[in-house]
Amino acid sequence: MEGTASNAQGDDFGAYGVYDEPAVERWAAEPDKRPGRTAFQRDRARVLHSAALRRLAGKTQVVTPGTRSQAWDASARTRLTHSLECAQVGRELGAALGCDPDLVETACLSHDLGHPPFGHNGEQALNEFAADCGGFEGNAQSLRLLTRIEPKRFVRSDDTDELVSVGLNLTRAALDAATKYPWPRGAHPADPESPKFGVYEDDRPVFDWVRKEAPGHRTCFEAQVMDWSDDVAYSVHDVEDGLHAGHIDPNALHAEPERRDIYEVALGRYVPEDTDPEELAAALDRLLDQDWWPHGYDGSAVAQARLKDATSQLIGRFCLAAETATRARYGTGPLTRYAAELVVPRAARYECAVLKAVADRYVMQRPAQERLRADQRIVVAELADALTARAPEGLDPQFRALYDTASDDRAAQRVVVDQIASLTDAAARALHHRMTARR
Repeated sequence: MEGTASNAQGDDFGAYGVYDEPAVERWAAEPDKRPGRTAFQRDRARVLHSAALRRLAGKTQVVTPGTRSQAWDASARTRLTHSLECAQVGRELGAALGCDPDLVETACLSHDLGHPPFGHNGEQALNEFAADCGGFEGNAQSLRLLTRIEPKRFVRSDDTDELVSVGLNLTRAALDAATKYPWPRGAHPADPESPKFGVYEDDRPVFDWVRKEAPGHRTCFEAQVMDWSDDVAYSVHDVEDGLHAGHIDPNALHAEPERRDIYEVALGRYVPEDTDPEELAAALDRLLDQDWWPHGYDGSAVAQARLKDATSQLIGRFCLAAETATRARYGTGPLTRYAAELVVPRAARYECAVLKAVADRYVMQRPAQERLRADQRIVVAELADALTARAPEGLDPQFRALYDTASDDRAAQRVVVDQIASLTDAAARALHHRMTARR
């Protein structure tokens, strides 16, 4: 089923660097629709118009979508708004470094598509349920969604002559750029016990095609830009949301007990466990010493504007640090695919890590949030058990057809996982109620 380049070579060789013919190949070959449109512009459009991207509007980023309070006013970020903000950051940083901006934006828009309802909390519950069929990981699910689940292109199977989905049928470079963890379960190059992986076993054929001639477990340059843009976007915006909601008191960040809590959260989760806490203290102090840092927040229009300026300053600070360091190493030419590594200074990484720890400590670890997460895990676990017991009842038509043709119990279980992962938070709760109310 391996494809060939679907765009004329000249369409994808321009001001943003050289992308060779294999980079613009598609798993299933397609003719061009109109001249002058690049392969990566088509990739971006396909993700933008996908149902999977729209569903992110109903999936948790930090708080449940639609949560309403005087502070939030229903404006909390969702997985969709995070993905859009990540895409804006990545597009500009990628363009500054010589990547094709449409390619980087496609990767940023795609990076969270596989995340299940209730965010990382739902991911944990689904991984436990899927232990016997290869586990669950949001990044591996994103690849599966892009290459199989999201219906856009179908081809005839060489073995059965039946129509088989190839998902959005993105280019090799786009799929590679969306792959944060280019290895299967248990094959992390530095830590085999790591829960992070990027492909399930039954998706290996397309993964191996994507990674054809890629050097080992290296991520491509565009994926590194996407990854840093993701870190920047969520670290900065989670703190912004926490301040706006009143969960974070900026003045408390000067107090020693609170600072120790932040360092404890950061160690092992956002920085290596053997990191000197003094290095984290220095990172936090550098941020607190900036003229634009919000030392108070009362929700007024002026305070909101100052907070928004601070988020802009932080994003610019982190992106410029990476751009400057990368250019210092590689010069001024276009940087693409496997020709370079993104260089992020240690100081910038630790400042970003401190922001993540602040949001984690004051927003995600609130008692009310802990109780909600426990309830969410129960919803996912009970829904998975109910669907397993009563499938194909409860499955959408798309997944019902796959369940009916599943080759064995593991394949059937994977269909149940795919169904649950596709749900929004509200849809998961509604289906859970419907599937368990008759007990």
